[in-house]
Amino acid sequence: MATQLSFDLPSKTARGREDFFVSPANALAVAMISATSWPGNKLVLSGPAGSGKTHLAHVWAAETGGRIVQAASLRHEDVPDLASSPVAVEDVPLIAADTEQQKTLFHLHNLVLAEGNALLMTGRAAPNLWHLPLADLQSRVEGAHHVALDSPDDALLCAVLAKLFTDRQLNPGPEVISYLVKHMDRSFETAAQVVDQLDTLALSEKRDITRALAVRVLNTEPDHSQTGD
Repeated sequence: MATQLSFDLPSKTARGREDFFVSPANALAVAMISATSWPGNKLVLSGPAGSGKTHLAHVWAAETGGRIVQAASLRHEDVPDLASSPVAVEDVPLIAADTEQQKTLFHLHNLVLAEGNALLMTGRAAPNLWHLPLADLQSRVEGAHHVALDSPDDALLCAVLAKLFTDRQLNPGPEVISYLVKHMDRSFETAAQVVDQLDTLALSEKRDITRALAVRVLNTEPDHSQTGD
């Protein structure tokens, strides 16, 4: 069989509120993002890779007129402008080895709150595990209200897989998603990897994404009660 050339076409990630599936695993986080105010006007949102932190940050920014910046991209000269509106700072733990970036975030933290605006910070772990060497910043982070995105339940994992496929303009049958939910490791990161592998394999073999293809990607034994694709 001839092998089809595979092109890595960009997918468009949908990040509107209507694209975020609410389940018991994330309902509290969604409620906090939707709140009109937070204790101390700041919030830490944590969760594993792919859990929806960035999606919720975009929902919050759209609804509050806020801006989003990566912690590692913060520049001291941008702080006054950023502090003039609500701001979300993503992946704060990634600057734990950068003293200057921590000082810049500390300055932003103080100024945005002094201006009466809200500050959202995100990271994978709970804030007490961020271990930021700048003690003043770490204490401010730990003083923020914290809400976590939990590991996905079945309903959320189904929705995440469906969204990941949709972002790539793919539409596998419900039996594919049901099989994946039953057999894959239950994590958002694994979901993204599996969808990527299925997309790549389907392109290379010039075929649809089927349950049989999912069996191969997960290296699971086929269910002989089901025949064909």
